[in-house]
Amino acid sequence: MTSSPAGPPRTPTALAESALFRAAFRDHPSGVSIVTAASPEGPVGLTASSVASVAADPPTLAFSVSGGRSAVHIAEALTVVVHLVDADQIGLVRMFATPGSERFTSAMDWETLLTGEPWLRAAPWALRCSIDHRMPVGPSVMLAGTVLEILTPDAAQSPRAPGAPLVYHDRAFHALGEHSRIL
Repeated sequence: MTSSPAGPPRTPTALAESALFRAAFRDHPSGVSIVTAASPEGPVGLTASSVASVAADPPTLAFSVSGGRSAVHIAEALTVVVHLVDADQIGLVRMFATPGSERFTSAMDWETLLTGEPWLRAAPWALRCSIDHRMPVGPSVMLAGTVLEILTPDAAQSPRAPGAPLVYHDRAFHALGEHSRIL
């Protein structure tokens, strides 16, 4: 081990402290998405802040789920739709983040795709994916999937211009905009 200018060498620990780990990620913003799937009980969905692009060829993404009924059904699904939302969809995001909230109502702009998955038409981008890999990680399941289809509110035209990006930071949702641009 070498000494650092900040003090004596640090001894590695077997596992990071849970509280410090959570604090570190509260300071690290993440994008916000809604993941939906068909289940034997009907459509299910949840808000996710763990979605990441993995590869462009083939187009692949990954995300993790944990918790309730929706997470279990999504972890078991063969296909899902990952909705990349912006700040205009904050109402949907909060609804899908709140356990027990009523989702997929007739007042919501959604439809069932011919392939069975629920699609939230308000999202500027929706990626229909086949789930190719599942890996249990603690109480969560990490899923990786190949993007089969990209859906937009009006597929016949180019997608609408997305609104302000929506991020999750320090236990709150934030909209990014020109005021937050650094360069």
